[in-house]
Amino acid sequence: MVITTLMGTLLISGLILSGCGDKPSAPQPSQEQGTVQQAETDEGETDGGGGILASFSADTLDGGTYTQDNFSDTDVTIINFWATFCGPCLAEMPDIAAFEKALPDNVQMITVCLDGVGNPDGVQDILDEAGYEGTTLLDGDGDFASVCGEILYIPTTILVDQNGNMLGNAIVGGQQDLEETYKAAVNDALLAMGKAEIGDEE
Repeated sequence: MVITTLMGTLLISGLILSGCGDKPSAPQPSQEQGTVQQAETDEGETDGGGGILASFSADTLDGGTYTQDNFSDTDVTIINFWATFCGPCLAEMPDIAAFEKALPDNVQMITVCLDGVGNPDGVQDILDEAGYEGTTLLDGDGDFASVCGEILYIPTTILVDQNGNMLGNAIVGGQQDLEETYKAAVNDALLAMGKAEIGDEE
C-alpha cells in the first residue's frame, strides 16, 4: 500500500483509480501514468490551527489575486488540481466545467493548474475548450505552495471550509461519474455543518 500525506492529513487507502503520477514542477512532454488511490482522513477531523490553506496568496489565470479570504463567501470550496500534460485531467475538465456552473451560491469550485506558469494562453485554451468559466490559480505562496508541493497524483480534488480546513476525503484520479462523486463529497461536508444538501436540480 502506498502511503502519502497532504499537509500531514491524508492516508492512502486501497481504492485504485486512474490518474497521472509524479507531478512535475514544470510542463513535461511525456505523460507518466501511475497508480492512484483514494485518500482518506478521520471522519470529522480538521487540521488544527487554521486549516491547511489558512494563509496564502495565489495568482489567478486572469491576472487577479486569490487568498484565504475568498473561502469566506461560501460554506464549501472545491479545489481541483490538474496539469496540461495529464490526460485524465483534460478528459474530466468538461465535466468539471458543467459541475461548477450548476453549483449553488454556498458552494464554489476553483482549479489549480500545477504547470500553468509561463503558459497562461495554453491553459486558457484548454479551459475555453472545456467550457470552464470559474477561477483558476497558477502560482502562489504560503499554505498554497505547501499544499501544491504535497500533491503526488493528478487530478486530485479537495474540499475546504471557510477557514481553509480540509473537509472529508481527497478525491484522487479521474472519476467515472464526476458529478455523482463530487456531489456526494459536497453533501457529506454540508451535512456535517448542519447545512442543506445540494440537490439533483442544482
